Amino acid sequence: MTDLILTPNIDGVDDFYAELLAAHEGLEKDESDALNARLILVLANHIGKRSVLSEAIKAAGY
Repeated sequence: MTDLILTPNIDGVDDFYAELLAAHEGLEKDESDALNARLILVLANHIGKRSVLSEAIKAAGY
């Protein structure tokens, strides 16, 4: 059984997407990459469960 949620689960998903794009506006590629890395680490810390994080890495892979 998996704890990773892969079905749509974000309240106001369009607003979130717009906010995410706005956060990257005007950034150089390296700054945008750094923002993404920090966001990933913040969200990973919030999730906190290693098994879920491992599932997410696998789900995001090719």
